[in-house]
Amino acid sequence: MAVTDHVSIWNAYKGLTMDQEEWEDTLAAAEYFTSEDLVAMAGYETWMLGHLGEINVYNVRELSPAKPLGYKFDRHPNLYDWIAQQPGAIGQFNHPYYMTNNYEDYGYYTESRDGAINIIEVFNAKLTEANYVMALDAGWHLMPSANSDTHNPDWISGHEMRTVLLAEEITPEDLYPAMSACRGYGTLDKNLRVCHTLDGAVMGSTPSDADGTYTASIQISDPDGLMDEITLVEVISDGGVVVASIPTSGASVDLTIELSSEGANFFYVRVSTASPLNGEPGLTVWTAPVWTG
Repeated sequence: MAVTDHVSIWNAYKGLTMDQEEWEDTLAAAEYFTSEDLVAMAGYETWMLGHLGEINVYNVRELSPAKPLGYKFDRHPNLYDWIAQQPGAIGQFNHPYYMTNNYEDYGYYTESRDGAINIIEVFNAKLTEANYVMALDAGWHLMPSANSDTHNPDWISGHEMRTVLLAEEITPEDLYPAMSACRGYGTLDKNLRVCHTLDGAVMGSTPSDADGTYTASIQISDPDGLMDEITLVEVISDGGVVVASIPTSGASVDLTIELSSEGANFFYVRVSTASPLNGEPGLTVWTAPVWTG
C-alpha cells in the first residue's frame, strides 16, 4: 500500500502539504509497518502549479527540491531530470485531466526521463484511458494504475480499484523494480487477475525478435464467478486503435490471438466485465503494453 501526501514546488499551496519532519515520519511509518504480508510505500505527490499538475514520486528518501526546479514551463523537464538522478526513483503522471494540460502534451521526452516516469493513472475518479494512449504515442514507456486519490483514511478498505504488480515476492526489493519495469495493470475489480504476453514477453517488456507478426497470450480469471463475468477482451495499439476484439463469457478466459502489424509500437489489453463497477458494468482492466521495439 502506498500513501502519497502532497508536497509543493514554489507556490502558495503550503498549508496542505508535508514539511520535512512529516516526511521523515512517513518514511519511519512505512518501515515500521512493512512485513511479510504488507509493503508500506512512502511517497509523495509533487504539486507543480495549477496548470502543470501533480506527479507522484516513490522509492526516494529526499523531498524534491523547490525553487531550483524553476518557474512555470521549465518545471516538468527539471522534475523529470531530478527523479532520473535519484537511484531507483519512480514517477507517476497523476490524473492527467485535472489541473494540467496532459503535462504539456507529454513533451520533454528523453530516454533518461522515460526511465524516471514509469506509471500513469488510467483511472482516478474518472477514466483517463485516452490520456494513457496519448502518453504512449508520445514515446513514454508507462504502466497504467487505478487509484482512489482519497483524502481520508479509508485507503484500501473503502475502494475496489487496485494497481497490480507482477513480482516474485511481496517485498520492496521486488515491487519497486516491477514498477520501474512497467510490469502491471490497473483494475477496478480488486481480485480479477490478468496475464498478458506477446511472443512470450510479459507486459512492460519487448519481445526479443519483433518482426511485425505477434502471438498474444491472454489469461484472465475472477474467483467471484459469473457475478464478475468477463464479457469482452480487446487488444489496443497505437492511437487507441482496437486491433482485436473478442466477446467472451464465464469467469475465466484463455486466449491466443495472432496479430500482424509492421508499424505498431505497442499492444495492451483492455477487459470488460459484468461487474457493477462505479454503478454500471463495463471497462474494468487496462494492462501495461508489450512494446515491439
